[in-house]
Amino acid sequence: MDESPVEICSPADQPPPASDGDHQAYLVPYRWWRDAQDPETDNGPRGVPYSASQTSTSYGMKFINNIFSSDLVFNLRRDDDLGDDDEESSRSRCYALIGSDLWSQALKRHSDSDLTTKKIESSSFTDDEMIDVYPLMMRISVMRETNIFLIKISKRDNAVENYKKASKIFGVDSEPVRIWDFSGQTNLILMNEWNRFPQNCHQRADQEVLLEVQVYAISENMTCKSEVKKDDSASDQSKMNGFSLGGSPVCNGSLGYVDSTLQNGNVKGGGPFGLRGLENLGNTCFMNSAIQCLAHTPKLVDYFHGDYSKEINLTNPLGLKGELALAFGDLLRSLWAPERTPVVPRVFKAKLARFAPQFSGFNQHDSQELLAFLLDGLHEDLNRVKHKPYVEAKDASGRPDEEVADEYWGNHLARNDSIIVDICQGQYKSTLVCPVCSKVSITFDPFMYLSLPLPSTTMRTMTITIFSTDGSIEPSAYTINVPKFGKLRDLIRALSTASSLRNDESLLIAEVYANCIIRFLDEPSDSISLIRDEDRLAAYRLPKDAERAPQVVFVHQRMEEYYILGKRTSWKGFGVPLIAILPDVVDGSTIQKLFLKLVNPFKRSKDTGPVDDQDSCNSNPNDAVPQTVADSESTDDAVEETTDSEDEFQFYLTDEKSKIMQCKLEMDEPVSLPELQKHLYVLVCWQSKALEQYDSNLLNTLPEIYKFRLFPRRPQDSCTLYACLEAFLKEEPLGPEDMWFCPSCKKPQQASKKLDLWRLPEVLVIHLKRFSYSRYMKNKLETLVDFPIHDLDLSTYIAGMPEQASNNYRLYAVSNHYGNMGGGHYTAYVYDERENCWYDFDDRSVSPIAEESIKTSAAYVLFYRRT
Repeated sequence: MDESPVEICSPADQPPPASDGDHQAYLVPYRWWRDAQDPETDNGPRGVPYSASQTSTSYGMKFINNIFSSDLVFNLRRDDDLGDDDEESSRSRCYALIGSDLWSQALKRHSDSDLTTKKIESSSFTDDEMIDVYPLMMRISVMRETNIFLIKISKRDNAVENYKKASKIFGVDSEPVRIWDFSGQTNLILMNEWNRFPQNCHQRADQEVLLEVQVYAISENMTCKSEVKKDDSASDQSKMNGFSLGGSPVCNGSLGYVDSTLQNGNVKGGGPFGLRGLENLGNTCFMNSAIQCLAHTPKLVDYFHGDYSKEINLTNPLGLKGELALAFGDLLRSLWAPERTPVVPRVFKAKLARFAPQFSGFNQHDSQELLAFLLDGLHEDLNRVKHKPYVEAKDASGRPDEEVADEYWGNHLARNDSIIVDICQGQYKSTLVCPVCSKVSITFDPFMYLSLPLPSTTMRTMTITIFSTDGSIEPSAYTINVPKFGKLRDLIRALSTASSLRNDESLLIAEVYANCIIRFLDEPSDSISLIRDEDRLAAYRLPKDAERAPQVVFVHQRMEEYYILGKRTSWKGFGVPLIAILPDVVDGSTIQKLFLKLVNPFKRSKDTGPVDDQDSCNSNPNDAVPQTVADSESTDDAVEETTDSEDEFQFYLTDEKSKIMQCKLEMDEPVSLPELQKHLYVLVCWQSKALEQYDSNLLNTLPEIYKFRLFPRRPQDSCTLYACLEAFLKEEPLGPEDMWFCPSCKKPQQASKKLDLWRLPEVLVIHLKRFSYSRYMKNKLETLVDFPIHDLDLSTYIAGMPEQASNNYRLYAVSNHYGNMGGGHYTAYVYDERENCWYDFDDRSVSPIAEESIKTSAAYVLFYRRT
């Protein structure tokens, strides 16, 4: 059987990995560690016990030194029979391996005045008696078949003085060495080894992983035999219990002085825990912002500082084999190490890019998208469910909502159970109603975060030009606001109000393309989301009693010159089609009279020049005195004088697309409407004389539905977070791309949807949807959202939820985005409860910020925790 060591991370001659990937741990006397625990309240993780043994095939009980390399080499074997009772663990050669978080907690508890008074008589020491921490580099290999660690401490990796101290700790001696691992490092190393290589993969024997251990105050008295006198041991113990922290511990092999003291469990001074920045690796501010917010989520901090490796799910096909969780855990621990230097998240980004190629490279990305992926990835990596049962969702069938909601939540937990589900996932009620058969479907779905629309994003701006069908007024353009996913009836209602439509009038909406009407929008229940911003709509005022009467559609052409091998002319379409109501009896003369009445508002005045089409587009019908139908009848005599003047207009019957001239209309010939058709299409050829007498520019003025302005000047919008929540929960029709399959109709339907919050999580993440996308443009909304800081009360928005749970939340982090879609910058605001202070995390820079300054239009993702 091959027992050669297996490489885990780096070759033997390779330097330690980056700071955020290091496995930081502290080696401390076990009885010092025990003294820092409160047996009545502490239920911390149990340490994994190990016993040291000789490096030989027989695995004897003595240590040996390699005389050729002057390396200290020994094995660590797990020893589950080893207890942690006082008699065993109080031996002077028993140690605890703890993480930086437990190290910090132990320091705080030993600094407490009550503990100090109980243990020692005086807490005044000289500088020589202060804390002594030194780094020790270990090379670790794993024997695959036995899971035994081969430990090598080399002179070439360590300072001479540190190597001598290590020799006293692990040197040849009759008394055994015991180590309890509370840091989880051994489990992580084993898991990495099994994760990275298949079972039949044999690696070279000279390759190891480097582990840096911070060794604390291992004095001569602490490493001597158990026969040491009790008073000497007590003296040494008092030195360790009654220290005054004068400098920061050594982390990652570098000394960083921090002029601070521990008071009442809080760090005061220059380098508090958790206030380390993140280096920008190149457009990675989006990642830094999201990480800082998550890394300061209290329950996640506690979780990833504990032994979370036992919850890693290696068999989940939806997970990342634990590698994302391990990388994030290492990064979070680094951020909470008692140092001031920024952390370089290179290892974490490499892991992220490996499993999510969209975040590879150095392009700017969305912090909310990264957050969504990271939370989902961490959940799958840490999912406690190893075998997901098949669960079939049942219809509510009239059962009480509470029963159905609990059933859905139980089914969800049967397949999803992780720290992310515990603190970040909630549940909402979704109600769908079919517009055809009124079928109601109720489901209860989980959510990881709430994506709230800004109120301005729920409305849509549209510009439409209204034409008369009796020649009473000139065309006028109106700009209105309608629901983004509203119906055509909403558009008509808003346009009727804007144009002061009379009670006896109605509007007919048509889409115009290439100077022809390509469709009539005459179904009130149609969704206006089908209308694009670049489309052009015309509205025609009709008498209500003539809505179903036959109509004539006039399409315009004029002679235009062009040059191809000389001067040539041809008829080209122009302008917006005009519509009039047809009488019961129609001939060529009737058609001509109807048209001349329609174009009467376009006739040029003898004492005025051509009308500017820009002015006509912006004209307001309220500013002009509209000419009534009765007034227009007074001009009939003038119209009759021009009925036989074919030098102005010529009329031809045509098809819907105006491609074919079917026949020329004669004045005295009757005209019949095609069978089963409501519209008669007439092509009007404008002669040169008519173009001189009429302002054809008014016909050419038909703006797009919405014209995007690159730099619009308008006052900043503002709204409350509650308004955003109400817009999210408001009933609205589904978009055409989100059709719901109705089980009664047996086909997709554009149902109405209503959401209600049912169960809220411990940590509520709220995403403000500032970015909007269309086919051609990307836009960012700079709306200032007024969000609560101390008391977000969601009681009135909860449809369910247990009564004992609080619905009040406090803000503790904000991810900000500054700039526009093309290029911007992300930062994070984080609340430090220990200091009762907000901090601005701007990549590597960390600085305090006033609470009143955190509400800005840059707020993008809000993090709340239940109070």
